[in-house]
Amino acid sequence: MMRKTKLSWLLDSWAYRKAERLVSATIASPDKLLALVGNAQALKVLKQGRFADILDSVKAAFRLIKCYASGEYRGISLQSFSLIVASVIYFVMPVDSLPDFIIGLGYLDDAALLNWTFKTVAEDIEKFIEWERQEAEIIDADYELIEEQVD
Repeated sequence: MMRKTKLSWLLDSWAYRKAERLVSATIASPDKLLALVGNAQALKVLKQGRFADILDSVKAAFRLIKCYASGEYRGISLQSFSLIVASVIYFVMPVDSLPDFIIGLGYLDDAALLNWTFKTVAEDIEKFIEWERQEAEIIDADYELIEEQVD
């Protein structure tokens, strides 16, 4: 599933291929999906400045993965979801194309990959965010109905 892009060097790397090989087993296991987005180190890294432009998309992707794991949300193609999962797996891998311990450079490949991924699946992320809004409205309406019944 190689794509011709400026990131071909990264998408062709051993590290990204390893991430892609882990996708099927990860998607098949709700526990593995939850562990993937529960990685505390990953969340710590996200607060760094180089992820500022994509922070909202990364957070939305983490929420999407959690909702997918729980079965609450399945409104995404397997291809798009696999791409998101592969990119998050790559992101949490400490040793990838540019190892994360290289100060100043270690997360550049992660940021570039995540940025490319979220541009590629932008419609799917927006669809998920809209679904979240609708779910929140339903919950709010249900809560108001319960309050009216109690009063």
